[in-house]
Amino acid sequence: MLKQRMKMSIILSLFAALFLVLGACSNAKDENKENTESTENTEGTENTENMEGMDHSNMNHSSSGEVPEGLKVAKNSTYEVGSQAIIESNHMAGMKGAKATVVGAYDTTVYTVSYTPTTGGKRVENHKWAIHEELKDAGEAPLEPGTEVTINANHMEGMDGATAEIDSAEKTTVYMVNFTPTTGGEEVKNHKWITESELSSAE
Repeated sequence: MLKQRMKMSIILSLFAALFLVLGACSNAKDENKENTESTENTEGTENTENMEGMDHSNMNHSSSGEVPEGLKVAKNSTYEVGSQAIIESNHMAGMKGAKATVVGAYDTTVYTVSYTPTTGGKRVENHKWAIHEELKDAGEAPLEPGTEVTINANHMEGMDGATAEIDSAEKTTVYMVNFTPTTGGEEVKNHKWITESELSSAE
C-alpha cells in the first residue's frame, strides 16, 4: 500500500513538473508573439508617421540661382530685380507674409504638376511650380493639362528625372526671390518660383 502511494506521489509530481514546463514554454511563446506584434505595430506606426510627416514645405527651398537654358528675362515685370514685395503664397512654412527681394524675373509658362519622387514615397500632388524650360523636350508651345512630362529640375528631393502629369498651365512672369521666413530661421536664397499673382506690393 505504501509503495502504491509512493508511486502515485511520484507520478503526480512528474505530471506537475511536466505541466509547469509546458506552461512556461507556452508563456514564453506568448511573450515572444506579443513582443513581435508590438514591434511590428510600432514599426508600422513609425513608417506611417514618417510617410504622413513628409511635409515638402519644410524642405530647404534655396537654390544656386542658376536658371534653365532658354529662359527669357522679363522686359516689363511688375516687380523689378532688386525691389521688394510681400509673398502671398504658402508653398512652405513661414513663406506667406514674408518680405521678399526679387533677384530674377522671367516670362514663361508655369505649371502645377503631380509626380512620384524618384526616391520613392508618396505622390506629390499639384506641386507649384515647374516652368516650361524645366521640362524635358517640352518644345516651344505651352503644354496642355494632362500631358505627361519629365522634370529637369531639383527644387525638391526626388524631383529631377521624375515623370509628371501637368495639372494646370499659365503664361505669366515668374520670380526668383530671397526671403527670411516669418517663422524665423535662415534666409531662403534664390527660391524658385513665385508667380506674379503670388506677390503684392511691399509699400
